[in-house]
Amino acid sequence: MSNSLHSNPSNLQVLFEDNHLIVVNKRVGDIVQGDKTGDDPLSEVVKQYLKEKYNKPGNVYLGVVHRLDRPTSGIVLFAKTSKALPRLNKMFAEGDTKKMYWAVVKNPPPKESDTLTHWLVRNPKQNKSYAHNKEVSNSKKAVLDYKLIKKLDSYYLLEIDLKTGRHHQIRAQLAAIGCVIKGDLKYGADRSNKDGGIHLHARSLVIVHPVQKESVAFLATPPEDPIWKACISE
Repeated sequence: MSNSLHSNPSNLQVLFEDNHLIVVNKRVGDIVQGDKTGDDPLSEVVKQYLKEKYNKPGNVYLGVVHRLDRPTSGIVLFAKTSKALPRLNKMFAEGDTKKMYWAVVKNPPPKESDTLTHWLVRNPKQNKSYAHNKEVSNSKKAVLDYKLIKKLDSYYLLEIDLKTGRHHQIRAQLAAIGCVIKGDLKYGADRSNKDGGIHLHARSLVIVHPVQKESVAFLATPPEDPIWKACISE
């Protein structure tokens, strides 16, 4: 995966910015927060972008509110002030946000639309979550609604309304119903995508603005590739 594909301060896809928030469209391969790989996280890229944009001499404040898996694309929201961060953290923790994802899967789902409830057990060594149909020890309840919104030539586009935010939740739950996301080797796809990503995209986010108290909605265009293009074409 070449670094030119990753976000940097000059190619950052900013969807929205005001005094308290900055919302970006994360590219496949961007890592939201620093990890053991030592790669530049998106949070640092956004800080650098703000530093350059506003000619800030000192450190830039930026709060990480939520994360997306590295191979996933789409909306990531950051707090620009220490006033906004705890309010946003509370909103996300209590599920007072509306998160909608798109997933491209190879097999048709068992039903056109459904609510999936599983109990997920995370295996940190494998960095993977396992979905169970009933509660088991160390499991966390995971709930999502999905609906089939488009049939492509060889794939199916699902819209996912995420009700809980668990580790690899969408990936594990869809795999559990036989709908592995395109490119997701970890959850059973037969081959990877060229860019090392998976066809899972955080498409929209609705929150109540932490300071202005009004509802704000964000929408992110999927990455440039023929399959995503087919998803958004009429």
